[in-house]
Amino acid sequence: MNIFEQYLDKIKKIILDQAKNGKLVLPERLDGITAEMPPAKFNSDISTNVAMFLSKLNKKPPLELAKLLAKPIKENDDLIEDVSVVKPGFINIRFKPIFWTNFIQSIIKDSDNFGINSNEKKKSYLVEFVSANPTGPLHVGHCRGAILGDVIANILLFNKHKVTKEYYVNDYGNQIINFTKSVYFRIREILFKEPFPSDNEDLYPGDYLITFAENIVNANKKINFDNFDQIAEKLTELSIEEALKLIKKNLNILGINHDNFVSEKKIVTNQEVENVIDYLQKTKFVYKGKIKAPVGENNDKWEEREQLLFRSTDFGDDKDRALQKTDGSWTYFASDVAYHKNKLDRKFDFLINILGADHAGYIKRISSSVDALSNSKGKLICKVSQLVKLIKDKKPFKMSKRKGDYITVDDLINEVGKDATRFIMLNRSSDVELDFDFDNVIEKSKDNPLYYVQYCYARIASVFRHIGKDLNSEIKINNYDFQYTDDEINILKKISEWPKCIDIASNKLEPHRIPTYLYDLASLFHSYWNLGKDNPEKRFINDQKKITDDKLIFLKSISNVVKSGMNIVGVSTPEKM
Repeated sequence: MNIFEQYLDKIKKIILDQAKNGKLVLPERLDGITAEMPPAKFNSDISTNVAMFLSKLNKKPPLELAKLLAKPIKENDDLIEDVSVVKPGFINIRFKPIFWTNFIQSIIKDSDNFGINSNEKKKSYLVEFVSANPTGPLHVGHCRGAILGDVIANILLFNKHKVTKEYYVNDYGNQIINFTKSVYFRIREILFKEPFPSDNEDLYPGDYLITFAENIVNANKKINFDNFDQIAEKLTELSIEEALKLIKKNLNILGINHDNFVSEKKIVTNQEVENVIDYLQKTKFVYKGKIKAPVGENNDKWEEREQLLFRSTDFGDDKDRALQKTDGSWTYFASDVAYHKNKLDRKFDFLINILGADHAGYIKRISSSVDALSNSKGKLICKVSQLVKLIKDKKPFKMSKRKGDYITVDDLINEVGKDATRFIMLNRSSDVELDFDFDNVIEKSKDNPLYYVQYCYARIASVFRHIGKDLNSEIKINNYDFQYTDDEINILKKISEWPKCIDIASNKLEPHRIPTYLYDLASLFHSYWNLGKDNPEKRFINDQKKITDDKLIFLKSISNVVKSGMNIVGVSTPEKM
C-alpha cells in the first residue's frame, strides 16, 4: 500500500475532471506532479506540487490555483481532516486518525507484499558485479562493490523483477600468464626448494599462492613440473580453479552467491570476439585508423600506428578505442565488447555493471559499444563503487595481512563480522568515498547504525517474548476499532514511506536508501520507547502485564518493515542483544 501513489492518482483524477469541465488546461504528460511527505512543521501527511506544476500553463499564480484545487481534493475523500495551502503553492493534506487505523490494518493483513510496487511492469536484469581478476583473494577494495551489486539485486528481487547475478572471470591475457608463472615458482619452491624470484615485479607475491601450489601438487601427482611451457595450459586451468574457490569462499562469508560465472577465455576461444567485430564492421562502427597520443603523453615518444578501432566518438566518447594490439591479439576492451554482445543476446531488459572507482573512465566506451550493438540507449547502467577508507582511533587503520599489498575480505570479516561490513558499506551513496570507522562499528549506541536498527528489532522481540508470543507468527485481530496517538502516528507516517523508499532505491539503483530509512525508523521507535520511562501510558506492557491490541499491531508493523529491510541489506535481526 503506497499512500503517496494512491493520492497522486486521486489528485490526477481530480484535475482531469476539472479539465473536462473546462476549468483547467493540462499538459500532455503529468509526470511532474508529486505527492511527498511534507516537513514536520506543517502538521500534514501528504503535500503535492500540483498547483505549481499547472500554474504557468493555466496563467494563474500557484497560490490561487492551489486554493481552487484544495476544495475538490477534500470533498472527494472522507478520510481527509484538512487541506491547507502554503507558499509558494503547495497543497498539504492531513488525514483523520481513522486513516491510520485503516492503514495499519491493511499492511498487517498483507505484510509480505507491503513495499512491493505491484503496478510496475516487471523487468529482467543482469547484474554483473565483483568480476575481480582471478589471481588471489578479494580485498577491501572489492568488498563495497560486491555488497552494492548484491543489494541492488536484492532490491530488484524484492520488487518482483527477474534478476541474474553474474561474475565475469578475467581469465585471459598477460596477467593470467604472470599469475600462472607465480604459482609455478611456488610449486618449484615446494618440490625442489628453489627460491621464489621475489625480485620479478611481474609475479604475484602473496603467501596465498603457497596454498594454491600445495593444493595443486597434492591433487595432481602425475603432472611433471619440470618444464613450464609443457604444462602452462593445464597449470593455468588449475590455478584459476584454486583462485575461484578462494574468491567464492570470500563471497560466501559476505553472504553473496552468483548465479553465473562467465569465462573471458571461453568468450575468446569461442570466437565471440571475431563475431562481434564482424558485426560492428557491417554496421560501420569499426575501421582501421590511428590514435593520437593521450592527453599528457609525450608526443615525441608516442608512435602512431594503424589499428582496428571502434567508433566510440559517435556516442560521445573522447576518442575512438583500440580493439587489437600490435601483436594481433585482442585488447581487453574487445573481449569486453564481445562479452556484452553475449549479455545482449540473452535478452535481458537491462544490464547493470558495478565498477570500481578505478574503472569510472571505462564507462563511456563500454556504454558506447552496448549502444552500437543494441541500437538502444539506456540498456546498460553502470554504477561506480567509490573507495573505502578504514579508520581506527581517528586515523587510517592498517590491519595485519598476508603478504601482498592489500587487506583481504577475510581480514575485515574477522575484525567486525559480516553484518557490520554489509550495513556500513551501504551507509553512504556508492558514488562518494566511505570512511569505515571501526570504533563506531563496535559501539552500542546510536552512533553505530547497525546496532541501533538491530536493537530496535530486539526490543520489539522482547515485548513479544514477555507476553509469550512469537514475533514472526501471524497476528489475528478481529476488531480494529482503535485510534493512535500523535507520537504513534509519526511512526506510522514513517512506515508509510517504506514503499516509496523501495521504489526510489529500485528505480535509481541506490541501495544506501534502505539502511538510511531503517535508521530513521529505528530512531523514531527508540524515542517513543523512552517516553515510557516517565509515562506509564506510553509503555507497551501495562500494569496487568498485558499488551493491548493496538500496541501489539503497532509493534508488529514496525518489526515487519525492519525485518524486510534488513533481509534486503542481507544482515540479521537478532531477537536478543
